[in-house]
Amino acid sequence: MSLAPFDIEIDPQSPELWEFARKDIRETPEVREQAIKELRNLLHDATDLHYRDDDDFLLIFLRPCHFYAESALTMMRRIAEFKKNYAPLISTLMPEDEKVAFTEHKVVNVLKNRDHAGRRVLIANVGQMWDPKAVSSEQLFRLFYLIHLIAQLEPETQVRGVVVIMDFDGLSLKQVKAFSPAFSKRLLTFLQDAMPIRLKEVHIVKQPFIFNMVWSLFKPFIREKLRSRLHFHGSDMKKFHQFMHPDYLPLNYGGNLPELDYSGKEWYPCISKYEDHFRKWLSYGYANTN
Repeated sequence: MSLAPFDIEIDPQSPELWEFARKDIRETPEVREQAIKELRNLLHDATDLHYRDDDDFLLIFLRPCHFYAESALTMMRRIAEFKKNYAPLISTLMPEDEKVAFTEHKVVNVLKNRDHAGRRVLIANVGQMWDPKAVSSEQLFRLFYLIHLIAQLEPETQVRGVVVIMDFDGLSLKQVKAFSPAFSKRLLTFLQDAMPIRLKEVHIVKQPFIFNMVWSLFKPFIREKLRSRLHFHGSDMKKFHQFMHPDYLPLNYGGNLPELDYSGKEWYPCISKYEDHFRKWLSYGYANTN
């Protein structure tokens, strides 16, 4: 267990997690050892790539790829390509750069508790709680990017995956204008190609009719795998609860837990605590790009 509610969990795998991993991503000690060895050899031969090759680091890529080493290497290559294509946005990104967006605005949040399936839950408040003049769409993406770098350090999250709640409550033209085609393409390229985390479900909640304008921007870039994991609920929390049990949700979403009284401000110290991981991540990707 973590010592504090606003920190990541890096405990060794429990027997329950080992069993889940065996069934869901075919992880056994034998498969794991062989896949790590194979990916390390593939990475050694891929001289155009620069990544660490210790066991814990390679697991970040092997778990979402069900321990198929060639698929993991392909993902590492896609991540390198994404980092190259969007270098102006993320090539030097550190938590301190977005401290104000984290601590003074309530655009992104992560539930302290996991859901009924043991998954981390990210909340994106992209309706009236988001002021694009205070936190631009580029900054919004950078917040998502920083959070994913922390989440990938948790063995349980690597195995069980994450769920995203996109809360569009009070969406207006002000936010719609910030959802540009460029933002939509960047976000969906990241989610579908360059995020080494198992994205299990995305729930769109409290969206008003004007949301159709946002959806028309996102729709062209969504491939079938992600489309099958997208769920639209509007204000129908009972429908939402068919996917996420109310015992694990705050009152904000019709859940049985207290209303949210924390935000990115409370999470920021955890994010800044792992500065070393962020700094090392900056160097990964294509070799000798400078």
